[in-house]
Amino acid sequence: MLYGIAAAAATLLLSALLTGVLRVPALRLGITDRRRRRPLPLSGGTAVALATVLVAAGADAAGLLPLGAGVGRMVVAAGCVALLGLAADLRRLRWWVTPAGTAVAAAFVVPYGETGVAAGVAAVGWIVVATAAFRALDHADGLAGTVGAVGAFGAAACATAEPMDGLAALLGVLAAALAGFLLHNWFPARAGLGAAGALFTGFVLASSAVFVRAAQGIGAGVAVLYALAAIGCADAALVVLGRRLDRRAVTRGRPDHLGHRLRRLGLAPRAVPVLLGAGSAGGALVAVCVHTGRLSPAAAWWVAAVAAVLVLVLVRRPVTPVFRPRQRVASASSQVSERLRVRSG
Repeated sequence: MLYGIAAAAATLLLSALLTGVLRVPALRLGITDRRRRRPLPLSGGTAVALATVLVAAGADAAGLLPLGAGVGRMVVAAGCVALLGLAADLRRLRWWVTPAGTAVAAAFVVPYGETGVAAGVAAVGWIVVATAAFRALDHADGLAGTVGAVGAFGAAACATAEPMDGLAALLGVLAAALAGFLLHNWFPARAGLGAAGALFTGFVLASSAVFVRAAQGIGAGVAVLYALAAIGCADAALVVLGRRLDRRAVTRGRPDHLGHRLRRLGLAPRAVPVLLGAGSAGGALVAVCVHTGRLSPAAAWWVAAVAAVLVLVLVRRPVTPVFRPRQRVASASSQVSERLRVRSG
């Protein structure tokens, strides 16, 4: 326990330090969020991945927090996924590249001996979907870090109940790394997570859930996996449904995620991650109770019902950007200037 607390504290400090130190190199290399009006360096993703891997691998090598062969293989695969995400941050990749790379990494992680071949293939598909859904949560300040940290605590509680001490230690280190990153990412953000950090975090969370539920009941396993990823699944369902109703391509990005639509309802920027983080905590609590047998797998249907109501309420909300008063004036002025320039031309 003492070693785990020390590792978490070291990871939090290292992640916060690296996020700040890597801001300047990220700006110079052009590793910034392309969706924002001002350049936001995506130094948080590299910081979270490095801090998690360095502390976990160091503690394992020193014999303080032994991870085990399976968890060690997961850390290596997650590092490869983070490198793929870093490539996506540096330049635009085709939409299928990151899911394909995630599937290859997941294929080397799933414990087929415990799941069986058919369930193992399904687990690979789930890891790909859950990782992509978590990446999509990186659209609002503080959101991905908050949901990721809560999910890591929930998965760690499930791992502790097995017990899987090595996996629980890795998830605790990941939660601490995300907490250190949030010191820079809370609104107004000074650093972002980016594809590198989002893919790394989503992959570790999804793979850990598969490890925890391997060789156990399928019905309860599906309930636990879904409850841990309920917010990401709700966001993905909202985006897909909204774009299909608007007859738009699903793979074409626009501001139509959960955070964007909640802002259109009038929520403050800091309230969005708090609200969705609370929802993630509720799903994690249900997952832990189902995993430990305190609730039946049917409890996940309540989580699904709440998510469905949220999606149906928000799917028809406008998705135009939310401007502050000064931004509205600046935007209107730029439109007038553009019209005058076109007329004079």
